[in-house]
Amino acid sequence: MKIGFKLFASLTDHLPADRKGNRVELEVEEGTTIANLIGRFQIPERSAHLVLVNGQFIPPAQRLMHRLADGDELAIWPPIAGG
Repeated sequence: MKIGFKLFASLTDHLPADRKGNRVELEVEEGTTIANLIGRFQIPERSAHLVLVNGQFIPPAQRLMHRLADGDELAIWPPIAGG
């Protein structure tokens, strides 16, 4: 199945070098979870601050069990400070 995967700010460094922008389209197996992709792309858990699937926030406690579906769009932001 195919999903869209977006990383923002400093996390874009974890995407493949041949990407266009901050998004890649991935072919993943049925049953793939958010936690699987966080591990696959070696994103430190503390850096996966805001996680959205199709625009819906997924809290940290649900990321291990939340299975992605064909056509889902997964977006991850790191903690951002500003003033």
